[in-house]
Amino acid sequence: MTVMQSSCRAPGCKTEVPAALEAEHLCLHHFMVNVEQSCHEMRRETVLGRTPHARQVEIMKYVADHGEMLARVATSGLHLPDEVKARVLNTFLTLMNLRENLDRAALRQPIGRGVSR
Repeated sequence: MTVMQSSCRAPGCKTEVPAALEAEHLCLHHFMVNVEQSCHEMRRETVLGRTPHARQVEIMKYVADHGEMLARVATSGLHLPDEVKARVLNTFLTLMNLRENLDRAALRQPIGRGVSR
């Protein structure tokens, strides 16, 4: 069983932080809200396909790291209500959609190639 160690750093939240999210200092709810907001911002940033390669790598790392943290919490043995489980799945979908969007944007704008006719 995962041991809860500290309280969430979100203003006004007193919910305890699961061990898998200790580095983020956020409860599961605020972690998912943060991930979803960040994903939406990054999606807007990448939609035109002009994101520099270094930034694309950062975004891919964000998706992988935060997906792994979410998976650790979701499979840690915490008893989560169905509504929270649904929210976890939605957050995974948000991460997957960001990654897919990044891949599609990269295909539209090949690295090192201009438009030639």
